[in-house]
Formats: sequence, C-alpha cells, structure tokens
Amino acid sequence: MWKKIALVLGAIVVVLIAVIAMQPSSFSIERSIAIEAPAGIVAAHIQNLRAMDAWSPWAKMDPQMTIAYDGPAAGVRARSSWEGPQMGKGRLTVIAVKPDQEIEMKLEMLKPMAATNRILFSLAPIGATTQVTWHMDGSNGFIGKALSLFIGMDEMVGVPFENGLAALKTVAESEVARR
Repeated sequence: MWKKIALVLGAIVVVLIAVIAMQPSSFSIERSIAIEAPAGIVAAHIQNLRAMDAWSPWAKMDPQMTIAYDGPAAGVRARSSWEGPQMGKGRLTVIAVKPDQEIEMKLEMLKPMAATNRILFSLAPIGATTQVTWHMDGSNGFIGKALSLFIGMDEMVGVPFENGLAALKTVAESEVARR
C-alpha cells in the first residue's frame, strides 16, 4: 500500500517538475498611457529616481521600506537601493538615456529572490501629449517558473504599472498646469 502511495506521489512530483520546466523562461510586461505634458517634463520624473519614488507604486507598497540614493540626481548612473519587509532588498540603476525618448534601467532584486530585469520607458511625443510606455523584461529561474503557475508576471506587475503610470500622469500634468 505504502509503495503505491509513494509511486503515485513520485509520479505527481515528476509531472509537476516537467510542467514547471516547460514554462517560459522569459517574460515581458508592458503598459502605456497618454500624458498631457511635454516629453521633457515626463522624462524628468522618470530619470530622477527621487522624483520617480513620488509616483512609483512600489515605493508606496512598503511604508517601512528604507530608500538610499547614490550617484547623480538624475540620468545615467543614478541609483536607488531599498530594503523593506514587504518589498525585500534591491536596487534600480539608470543605465541609458536618450533625451525625451527613452530611459533604460537595470532592476536588481536581491531578496527575497534574486533576479535582474531590464526596464525601458519609451516616450513618444504626439503634439502636446506624450505617449509613455513602461516595459520590463527578464527571465525566470525554476522558482519563478513555479510561481508563474499560480500568478503570472503580467498579473503581478501589470496592475502596479497601470497605477504607476496613472500617478505619473497626475504628477506631470499638475506640473504643466502650474506653469
């Protein structure tokens, strides 16, 4: 009897491992919004990581999180690092800027699970409006693939992206209105 139970459990484990291994190893998430502000104003709120923390959904998710800044205030090599009970430990570094067009960042999650992802903000001016696209891509290890069976990266990250873009819209459009 115990042998049969062990064989069935072993077969279930083997099937589960196979299913997890067949999950995609890479992911890509993207959200966009139209902001009634020039690209320069929008870009300033993205490439300055202190300014970004004012609208970023991640900064609001962990009130006990501590954030430190390093390097220049904005642009290439600007870096923030954080640690908190809910957001874990990580750092974000601006690695490339095409003025008023793109801001590329490297996101390094250190705890609870190590991961490195690429973030790209694309800005497309259309008259007085700027179409902002927030894109993140990366790869999943075995644990990430297993977690994706229960909650997909798009579901886990997409809604915060939408909330962050809405907050960025409010901040940038408010700045335009004050001028």
